[in-house]
This record gives sequence, C-alpha cells and structure tokens, in this order.
Amino acid sequence: MVTSSTWGKRLLFSREPWARLFIDTLYHYRGTAYWLPEFVIMPDHFHLLLTPNSSLEKAVQFIKGGFSYRAKKELGSNIEVWQKGFSDHRIRDAEDYQGHVVYIHENPVGKRLCEKAEEYPYSSASIKFELDPVPRGLKPGSFVASGTARLEGAPFQNKPPESVTFLNTPKKIAS
Repeated sequence: MVTSSTWGKRLLFSREPWARLFIDTLYHYRGTAYWLPEFVIMPDHFHLLLTPNSSLEKAVQFIKGGFSYRAKKELGSNIEVWQKGFSDHRIRDAEDYQGHVVYIHENPVGKRLCEKAEEYPYSSASIKFELDPVPRGLKPGSFVASGTARLEGAPFQNKPPESVTFLNTPKKIAS
C-alpha cells in the first residue's frame, strides 16, 4: 500500500477537477507502470494498493510527477502539489491485503465524506471503476470488501491481466 499527502495537507482533491485529473493520471499509467486493484483519493492524500511493474519508487514517480505535470498544463496551477516522499507497506498475505482494502474503502466514511463507501466518487469502492485483480501469490480465500464479493484471486497464468479501461472516463478539463 502506498500513501502520500499533498503539500501542506492542502485540500486539493476536494475540488472535482483535481480529483478527476488525479484518477485519470492513475489510469493513464495503469497496466504499464503498475497494476491497480484498489485506491482512494481523499481531499489531502491518497492510498493505493498497487503492484509495480518495475520499482515502487518509479511507479510513485509516474503517479505524482505525471499528475504535477498535468496539473500545471491542464489546470493552470503552479503550486507545489506533493509533500516529499511517500509511505509504503508491503502486503504480507491475504488477511493483510483484506485489512488494507477495508481501510481504503472505509477511509471516506470515517472522515464523514459519505455514509457508505460505495457512495464516495473517488474510490475503488465505487462500482464505476474497473480494477486489476488481487495480486498473484495471495491466496484468494474469501475476499469480501465493504460487504461486496467483488474481489477475486488472480488467474494462474504467467502474463499480466488484459488491459481494462476506466469506466465513465472523466472529460478533459479546460485550463
């Protein structure tokens, strides 16, 4: 799991154009730099469960650097977007994975941004996002996230999952 905050804990993602652009950036690099089974974009930080295709540092660089570049270009912003660095936690097993899925889904509920996890528009708990499967090597067990049985074990194969697309693709944001 990867977590990073905005510079000075600014509430940048409480504004829809910023949150949608960040999600669009996540999906731009998905499948090439990393696989993305779960995420939440909070007003001043994000949590991602991801599997990098090379290094975790490079995957986060694509996300944070790519978003900063696009925010300047598409939103006309010259502000510092991110605090330096990020926090990460290596998922140990299926139980650890499930605990982090629940944490990600319930984060907006705990901050009173919504009543039910699936109502929050900037989270993988919402049904409008296609996601990558649970990472290989974790026993699927009985994964159940926020009361739904949406998660499944990864297929047993030597190739990455076929590319899937972002449902309900955000519209381009005028600068």
